[in-house]
Formats: sequence, structure tokens, C-alpha cells
Amino acid sequence: MKKAEREESWRKRLLALRSMEDGLHEEGFAMVAGVDEAGRGPLAGPVVAACVVLPPKADLPGVDDSKQMTARQRETAVPRIKEQALAYGLGVVSEKVIDEINILQATKKAMRAAVLDASAMLRETTGASLSIVLLDAVKLEDLPWPQRSLVHGDSRSLSIAAASVLAKVTRDAMMVQYDGQYPGYDFASNKGYGTKAHYAGLKAQGPCAIHRQSFLKKFFKKGR
Repeated sequence: MKKAEREESWRKRLLALRSMEDGLHEEGFAMVAGVDEAGRGPLAGPVVAACVVLPPKADLPGVDDSKQMTARQRETAVPRIKEQALAYGLGVVSEKVIDEINILQATKKAMRAAVLDASAMLRETTGASLSIVLLDAVKLEDLPWPQRSLVHGDSRSLSIAAASVLAKVTRDAMMVQYDGQYPGYDFASNKGYGTKAHYAGLKAQGPCAIHRQSFLKKFFKKGR
């Protein structure tokens, strides 16, 4: 695909993704927050959530569901997202807390923290408060703002897509750092997911401090 064709494709995709926010702005929701997470499935490391509040008509061609982007595209997108965002926030919940309260509750905890972080930034920089929170297939029980849970939200909402990118890049960078602290599991490449190299590391040296013990029960039961 030629550059001009790729840019035209990105432009069309941007308009489709932004239609969710455009509709909400027309309904009177001035400050729309999108929330997503990264790291529900890995065997090691934290779950990370991000919340992004974009202005009307945000211009972020190429930003999409993080799973549809390359690592380079995601990393390039992060400064553009932060530059255009009215506010953004992060929430990080450790593997120890995941083991204590389960991954779903840990994901909600991280999302809640990300929303509150973004809300504080929004108030500080604009004096405004959130109008509505869009979440990717999750509902948070104790938020003071209206919310909508969207199945496949990261492919239907620009703000959720932007949050998915920010969460993914943040968590990936953490796992690269952990690779230096805990060598032998190939965290820099697999980001904690259960790859062949990761399983080989577990078999050779057992789990390390950032492994989710509740996720490893089947592994050790099978004696892989």
C-alpha cells in the first residue's frame, strides 16, 4: 500500500472510530473519557489501565485498537495522544494484588485508578469534570460519572483505542525493565505471556517475584 493510500485508509478509520465520541458530544457530553487495560492474560507482571479524554474532533490518524498496531506504531502514537489529550491517567495493579483479588477485580481496580488520575488532571488543567466514561466490556460499580460498557470498545471508540495504546506501551516498557531484573524468562520479548521461552525459563528456574502464582497452578500441576 502506497503512503497516500495508507494515509487515506487511516483517515477513514479515524472518522469511523471518532463517531462514538462525536455522537456523545452532540448529546451534550462535553468530556468523554475512554478506558482500557493491558495485561489481563500474562503469567507475570502487573495489569495496567489507562484513561484518555480527547477534545472534540481529535486528529489521531493511525491510532486504533492497540492489537491492530505494530510496536513502533504504538510507541510513535503515545506522544501524539498525550499532546492532544485534555487529560490522561494510568492505573497499575501488581501481580501480588492480582493473586489476592483475582484478575477481573484487579483490572477494575486499575481502571478505577486510571479514571481518577485522568479526572484529577482534567480538573487541574481545565477546571472541568468528566461527563461520561466509556469502558471496554467492563462496568465499574463505584464511579460517580455515567458510564457505558462497549463490547470491543477499543475498535469502536477513539478514546478507548487511545487508552489501549497508552496502557499497552506503558506495560510493555515495564516488562522490558523487568527482563533486566529477572533474566531467563524472555520478558522483553513475551511481556509475560506464556511463550515457549517463558515456559522454558519457568521449568529451569521456577517462578520469580513478579509471577502471578494464581496463574501458574495449572503449569506446575502439569509439570511442564
